[in-house]
Amino acid sequence: MRIDKFLKNSRLIKRRTVAKEACDGERVSINGKVAKAGTGVEVGDIVTIRFGSREVTVKVLQLTEGAKKQDAAAMYEVVGG
Repeated sequence: MRIDKFLKNSRLIKRRTVAKEACDGERVSINGKVAKAGTGVEVGDIVTIRFGSREVTVKVLQLTEGAKKQDAAAMYEVVGG
């Protein structure tokens, strides 16, 4: 799954266009490498997102297409931030 789609489906970022802008602005990394919007994400990857001065690090637990709001939090586990 593309990282921008994962961020939107998991509700870490509300809109896919905002997720794409975050990736283009080099504010998203996967396993320590800066990610472009089309970069693939797999279960077990560590994703770090920088929101201004705040940073959130999550571990990908599952990839779900069209996750419902109540299921979105099950897609990741916060490991830092």
